[in-house]
Amino acid sequence: MAAAAHHDIVWTSLIPGLRSVEHYFLNPETNEPGFHVSNAILISLIILVLALLARSRTKVGDLSDEDLVPDGKLTIRNLMELMVGGIMGIMRDSMGHAAPRFFYLVGSLAFFILFSNLSGLVPGFMPPTDNLNTTLAVALVVFFMTHVYGFKEHGVAYLKHFAGPFWWLAWLMIPIEIISHLARPMSLSLRLFGNIMGDHKVAAIFFMLSPLVVPVFTSVLGLFVSFVQTFVFMLLTMVYFSGAIEHGEH
Repeated sequence: MAAAAHHDIVWTSLIPGLRSVEHYFLNPETNEPGFHVSNAILISLIILVLALLARSRTKVGDLSDEDLVPDGKLTIRNLMELMVGGIMGIMRDSMGHAAPRFFYLVGSLAFFILFSNLSGLVPGFMPPTDNLNTTLAVALVVFFMTHVYGFKEHGVAYLKHFAGPFWWLAWLMIPIEIISHLARPMSLSLRLFGNIMGDHKVAAIFFMLSPLVVPVFTSVLGLFVSFVQTFVFMLLTMVYFSGAIEHGEH
């Protein structure tokens, strides 16, 4: 296939189950396999395995002081604790005491987006976030959960958020708020997709031009972009959730 020749070796295509998924989600227009779906599944499985390994090395129940001391070398447990602690620290700084309530969702999104972005730096991987379908799906999760949390916190009174601070401005604020909320999934998905796709394309072009020296620079740049885009997505998600549950005068 032309797609196969274009992408050379894609590791997920060598895994029987994932290869079937790629051909099931075949793009009828370009005849390109659904690499973003198979890679998203693989990334999710990798995160799950890492979480289970870290959990298996974490003692439960009564812990002694020695159990709380990190290992002297870098282990899966240390790595996961560092990442979880970093995500929780960012969330506490942004959301305060409400951070633990949203940690499972925001943390899961952060892990998935970060690992997906970083996978693009590994030859043979197609980052799921390099495809608009993936980024839009993640953005829609944030969009719907924002309103789920809003109604859960305020009930029907959550609709007052769309009316603005003054009732006599409701006729103007309601259309503006509706458009603003509907634009959020597009903004989240296009920002993430555009940056990761652009970084991936630039890295591929520079690699073809100078396969020895330039890839080092593009890899560092890609690493930076991966973390920044994960942070931006997290930050906007936390802003949306905080706005949905805030209590104010309406």
